[in-house]
Amino acid sequence: MSLAQVHYTSAAPGDEGTAGRFTAVGSGVSGALLAEIEPLLRYELPDGVPDRPSDGELRSLPQSFTYAALSDGSRLVSRSAPVRDTAGGAGPGVRFHAHAVHLPPGVPLPGDRLPVEAWRSPHWVAVTPGGAIPDPLALPPGPTAVSEGLDDFAVSRGPWLAAVLADLRRASGPKEPGGRPVVLVERQCADVARWLGIASVTLPRECAERLTFTTYTRRPGSSATRVVGMLPEDAEAARAAGLRVHVCAGQAPSGGGTDDVWATTAARVWRSRSPELFREARELPGEPFAAGPLAVTALCAGIALGPDGRAAAAGWAADRPYALDAKRTGQLVEALTAPGIDDRTGPEFDALGRLFGALEGRSPASVTAPLAAMLVTEAVRGGNGSLELPHRDAFVGPEGAEVAERLAPEILTELGDRAGPRSVARTVQLLRVARLLGVDGTDALPGVVDRLAPALLAEAAAEEESGAGAEGLPGFAPALLELLDEQFEVRTALLGALDRLAPRDPGAVARFLERVALPFTGTQALPHLRMCAEVAGAMATLGGDRAAVWHRVLRAAGLSPFAEPLVLRTAVGLVWEDRAPTVEEARLLLEAATSDSHRAAGTWARLVDAALGASATGTPAGPSPASTDEAAALAHDLLRGFPGEIGGRERAGLLLLDLVRELRTGAPEPGWAETVRTLCAQADPVEPALRERALTALAERLLAPDRPGAELYDFVHGDDAELIAAYDRTARTETVRTRLRTQPAYAADCFTVWTAHPHAGRTWPPVAAALLDEVLRPAVRAMSAEDVAEVEATVGRTGSSGRAEAFRTWNRVSTLGRLGRRIAGRVRRG
Repeated sequence: MSLAQVHYTSAAPGDEGTAGRFTAVGSGVSGALLAEIEPLLRYELPDGVPDRPSDGELRSLPQSFTYAALSDGSRLVSRSAPVRDTAGGAGPGVRFHAHAVHLPPGVPLPGDRLPVEAWRSPHWVAVTPGGAIPDPLALPPGPTAVSEGLDDFAVSRGPWLAAVLADLRRASGPKEPGGRPVVLVERQCADVARWLGIASVTLPRECAERLTFTTYTRRPGSSATRVVGMLPEDAEAARAAGLRVHVCAGQAPSGGGTDDVWATTAARVWRSRSPELFREARELPGEPFAAGPLAVTALCAGIALGPDGRAAAAGWAADRPYALDAKRTGQLVEALTAPGIDDRTGPEFDALGRLFGALEGRSPASVTAPLAAMLVTEAVRGGNGSLELPHRDAFVGPEGAEVAERLAPEILTELGDRAGPRSVARTVQLLRVARLLGVDGTDALPGVVDRLAPALLAEAAAEEESGAGAEGLPGFAPALLELLDEQFEVRTALLGALDRLAPRDPGAVARFLERVALPFTGTQALPHLRMCAEVAGAMATLGGDRAAVWHRVLRAAGLSPFAEPLVLRTAVGLVWEDRAPTVEEARLLLEAATSDSHRAAGTWARLVDAALGASATGTPAGPSPASTDEAAALAHDLLRGFPGEIGGRERAGLLLLDLVRELRTGAPEPGWAETVRTLCAQADPVEPALRERALTALAERLLAPDRPGAELYDFVHGDDAELIAAYDRTARTETVRTRLRTQPAYAADCFTVWTAHPHAGRTWPPVAAALLDEVLRPAVRAMSAEDVAEVEATVGRTGSSGRAEAFRTWNRVSTLGRLGRRIAGRVRRG
């Protein structure tokens, strides 16, 4: 099919205000299209062009070869070239002429060639044809393909290849780059065309056809194409405009320039002068720009790749184990396992492990054995704990013996080192490799599991705290479970070590078992592990009934605490991990086993915490007598049951509680006030509520009618402000006030006590006087005359006639006071 052509040239002298004019337009090109085409054909000379350049200077000026997409779906291929101005005159000696070919939608260039292949066509002209333009005019491709010499050019541009190819790939995508072209800076516009020739060979056909371009412009920001070429002197302006600029005409860049694995692999193919591999790679399954097919093709052709390229090849082949024939599979494995490669990475080894798993059983052992040997060696020497290890039958014959002989000493040395291995994954990997190679590690196993058990708990807790791990599992869990499934002796030893560890930190073991379901359903006793596994379900079922949870957990052990006291410690740690039992719960624990069992398990300390914790729990209204009595009774039993274990401030606190019990229910040893002071000092820092309970109990007993006189005397003359303040508070309670109003003998006794020691230190006299006036006087006022007379008589009988007279005087003052207030009231009313 013939194609319409357009000619455009610089404005003639006198055409002010225009950049140029169309001198010939083929049929089928509308005026609307000409308005869109005109900016694509304009040409701007570089700076510094002489007014009258020589022929050589004119030939060295850049030419703008352009391929552009138009709004109606058609395309334009054009060349704008500088020409000598033959008109003469005072104007510049250089003009330009543009020759374009219009491609209607869906119509290719002759021979179905790519636009860049028309770069060297001899049919481009620099003048408008005289007379009528042949319309349409065929434009066959030039005799010299653009691919000629691309190998040499690609090698010369090696440092830029990967980065440029990555950008050209992105620019060739189905979506327009939004006016942000890729800028290629070269000294010759022909080199920009060679870059586009490299792209046409490297990219799939549909991508190459989307890659619009111009080989020369001075205004890249306004270009409608996806790739533009520039001269070095204009590069800085392109950078300032925020464009992606590749200066390929200067010093080579440092570093790789891109992390695009496809582009890096493509660059290695070009540097190896093997562009035919791109077509071969496109025949393999995969996405157009997947690195795997190209990396596989390159490796099979003997081209060395970096770790990312090798990983891409191994991963692609692992996902498609039937895509390659036996020959190419062997070539790929040989390239991947070649000796002398020292830059392999973790992701590469992971991909190699997947490849081995895909090929094992499908390919001969002679093909997969090098992969197996490399994976096992890396697992031991490289410390890669995520590798997919081969099965035991991967090594049959001399290959396995050679690998085992080489690696066995290293495995046993590290397993036997008490300072390592450092991580769970590393230990698990070494144990699995040892079994794979038939290495006997029986002697090292006890020490290994003793170090592995606490490491399991620590690493799992750390991962849980940081939020790591998939679906709640620690990262090492899958490999650990495989190890326990593979090796019975390791499972037995490790479960035993965890069972021995559980009494020390049962909560940690229980949390670990919630995340990792260890297989301990066999014949091993493992009482502590079974308890740790039971507690979560028990708490979910029984809720806040901790006593019921404790019974259920203890039953899960399958052992009596009398036979194995440590199950007590595990059960208590599981149910009351972060808190003390209540007094009722502590009583249950105390009665569930003997004191010897609690002593051996160390759980007696939890019982002490329960007693002291309950005694320290008060209410805004004051200490609860019921809770105090329960805690005091528990304290009494603990002091009898564990006399050699309880000491220090805990012992003093329990003795203080026991004293409270005796003050309320029995006859404690003499010296009550001094005992309270001493025990409070020994229990310091004593809980405020416990101190208050002790002081209150002492005050209540001293206010009782049957208290010994010696204890009251010692109390009054001890001049202890804190004890006297507690006495004062207790005397003002409603219980004492009621007793004073209703029991004349008790009122007489209190009058005697509160008036008997007027010179007992500095603290007691004002308190006693205040109690007489503020507590006893209102009570006596409320009595009948007969009760008042009985109080007076009782004071006289228990004291002396002088004491009775003192009471009458004290009471008369009260009566006169009432009478005086009554008279004053009548006067005011009158």
